[in-house]
Amino acid sequence: MTVRRRSMVLLVPAVLTMASLVAARVSLAEDAPAPAKQVGLAPDFMRLVDDGAAGGKLETADVTFKRPDGTAVTLVSAVHIGEAAYFKGLNDSFKKYDAVLFEMVKPREGLLPGAPGALEQAAGRDNPIRDIQQMMKQTLNLSFQLDVVDYQARNFVHADLDAETFERLQREKGQTFPELFLKAMIKAMTDPDAAAKQNPLAGADDPEQMLHSLIRTFTRPDAERQLKLLLARQMTSIEQDASMFGGEDSVILSDRNTAAMKVLEKTLMDPAKKQIAVFYGAAHMPDLEKRLKALGFTKAATEWRTAWDLKIRADQPSAIEQLLEGAVEELFKGLEEEEKPAQGKAEPVVVR
Repeated sequence: MTVRRRSMVLLVPAVLTMASLVAARVSLAEDAPAPAKQVGLAPDFMRLVDDGAAGGKLETADVTFKRPDGTAVTLVSAVHIGEAAYFKGLNDSFKKYDAVLFEMVKPREGLLPGAPGALEQAAGRDNPIRDIQQMMKQTLNLSFQLDVVDYQARNFVHADLDAETFERLQREKGQTFPELFLKAMIKAMTDPDAAAKQNPLAGADDPEQMLHSLIRTFTRPDAERQLKLLLARQMTSIEQDASMFGGEDSVILSDRNTAAMKVLEKTLMDPAKKQIAVFYGAAHMPDLEKRLKALGFTKAATEWRTAWDLKIRADQPSAIEQLLEGAVEELFKGLEEEEKPAQGKAEPVVVR
């Protein structure tokens, strides 16, 4: 195989894979500076601070609620893929709470991350959502929540549905993933405006313009953060609504929040538990806030933390440069291996 052909074999799948990732998310919006935008279903719990071409940051909020007896409950919003520093900050902050109630739909007998045998158990289960999250982690140079949060901490308390109950409720309510996907498709076909809102590419029917956008994303300096910025902007542009999760009576949000509140109410009965955190995805928080207020809590403070660092660093190599450099290294490594004589074989002897 020639050097040129080997290069193509290495490069083409990698380029196509990266291009497909960007094409699925790329936004054709201008880079004009904009103020902080609140995100999706949780405007008070997640926001994008957009600095235009300079980048910005995606932030999540820790919102603390108090009641007259001095008990405080902090809703700690989470994104499941984030900067390593983001999760380190969370781990450090969790130490100050008497209890940290966390989300995790897992089998009744399933092990928590960090427990002996947990990795082997997880590897034996088919989990397409986790696969997607791991792909995002690697593509965007981010960390995955389950890999870095300390779920073995003594103050951690599971506050979610088990997988068996979750799946049963989904079946009963017709809210399994295929059914929700079908409903979203029907909504998109019958409501063109809704389809356009949920798909930033709906009006992008110019293939040349699309290719130019992809090229700009790959060849700009620090293309990894350019891609993260595009993803963050898309999160703020999509008009999410409860129907995406199954409506107001959804298993994904409502039933899981009910399970979390049952654990919280039990925890609140312990006089030693005065500082409590509820560590859940940001989309859960508006409903949890309403439930807290019904228990006599009022909002006392909000602290924002950076989940994604989107500041563009002009001196960093572009994604395509890194891709090509890696391909060249692999190419010459392969050629060197081929040129080495087979181990244990004697050199041929020419007899005259």
